[in-house]
Amino acid sequence: MAENNLMWAARLHGPRDLRIERVPLPPDPGFGEVLLQVTVTAICGSDLHPYLHGRIGDTELKSPLILGHEFSGVVIAAGPDARDGTGRPLKVGERVAVDPSIPCRECEFCRKGHPNLCSNLRFCGLWPDDGSLREFMIMPGHSCFPVPKAINDVEAALLEPLGIAIHAVDLAKLKVEESVAILGAGPIGLMILEIARLAGAHPIIVTERLAWRVDVARRYGADIVIDITEEDPVQAVTEATDGRGADVVFEAAWGGEAVAQAAEMACPGGRLVLVGIPSDDVMMLRASAARRKGLTIKMCRRMKHVYPRAIRLVEQGKVHLMDMVTHRFPLDQAAEAFDLNAHYRDNIVKAVIEVAYNGPTHGDPP
Repeated sequence: MAENNLMWAARLHGPRDLRIERVPLPPDPGFGEVLLQVTVTAICGSDLHPYLHGRIGDTELKSPLILGHEFSGVVIAAGPDARDGTGRPLKVGERVAVDPSIPCRECEFCRKGHPNLCSNLRFCGLWPDDGSLREFMIMPGHSCFPVPKAINDVEAALLEPLGIAIHAVDLAKLKVEESVAILGAGPIGLMILEIARLAGAHPIIVTERLAWRVDVARRYGADIVIDITEEDPVQAVTEATDGRGADVVFEAAWGGEAVAQAAEMACPGGRLVLVGIPSDDVMMLRASAARRKGLTIKMCRRMKHVYPRAIRLVEQGKVHLMDMVTHRFPLDQAAEAFDLNAHYRDNIVKAVIEVAYNGPTHGDPP
C-alpha cells in the first residue's frame, strides 16, 4: 500500500472526525530505533476520549493526530544498537509487541525505576505524538518486545492492556483468598479479573451495566456478577461479603460515580485501585467513607516492567485475550470501528484494526 513515499493512516481532525489519509512514510531509523510495519492496533477506551471530545484529561487535540497505542508490528529495519526492552539486539523480521509509552530514561523518576511517571513522557496516540493507526512507524528499540510464535498478532497488541491489568494488581498487593470487587467488565476489567484469579483472590465480584458484558464476566470466571441496572452495586457487594466489604476494589469503569461506589464497597483498611479515566477529568467520592475506613487509594498510571510477565502468561495459556475480541476491521474502516465502539453497539467487547495490508480482500481506502 505504501507508494510514492506515502502510506495510509487514520487521523483524527476533531471530535468524531476520523479520516483515512495519505501521510509521509517515516524516515530511516536512527540510533537505537526500529522501523515497524504495524500489524494490529486495538481500540482502547482511552482512545474514545479524544475521538468523542477532542481531549483526554487536560490534553487537547490541537492538530490532526494519528490515534492508536495498543499495537503489534514487525521489524522492517533496525538502526545502530537497536535493542529490545530486555536489552537484546533486535532483528529484521522479528514480530514484536510494543509499549507505546516512551520515557526519557534520564529524569529523576525514570532513574528511580518509575518510567510510567517520567517527567518528559511521550506517548503514542496522545497529542502531539502520532500513534499506530498507520502502516509504518518509528519506535525506540527498548519499547519493543519480541513475541514467540505461540502468540498471534492480535494477542501481541493486547499485551499492552494486559500490562495495565498486571500493574493494577501489583499496586493492590493482593493476597491469596482476599476478596476483590471489580467495577466494569470491559477489556481492562476482564483482564484484571483473570490476573486477580491467578493471584488467588476469592471471591471475585464484578459489577457491570451492559447485559452482554455481564455474561462475558461470568465466562471469565467471576464468582459473582452484579448487573447494576437491576441491583444497587454497593449493597450487592456488601451482602456478598457478609456485610464486611471487599479487601481490594478495582475501579475500571471510566471514573465518575464508580469511584464513589468503589470507596463504599471497600472494607475497613481496604485498598482501592483507580484505573478508569473519567471523561470530565473529575472524580468524586465521599471523604468520610474513605477516611473512616482508612482506605489506601492508588492511581494506576499505565504500567512498568511487566511485558515479559505478560508474554509468559499468554504463551502459557493462563490468560485468554482472544475470547474478548468481538470485532475486527481493516484500516480503511477505522472510522466505523470507532463509531461502533463509542456507541457500544453490536455487543462489542474489544475491537481490533488489522493495519497490515493483506491483499485485495483488504481493499484500498478511498
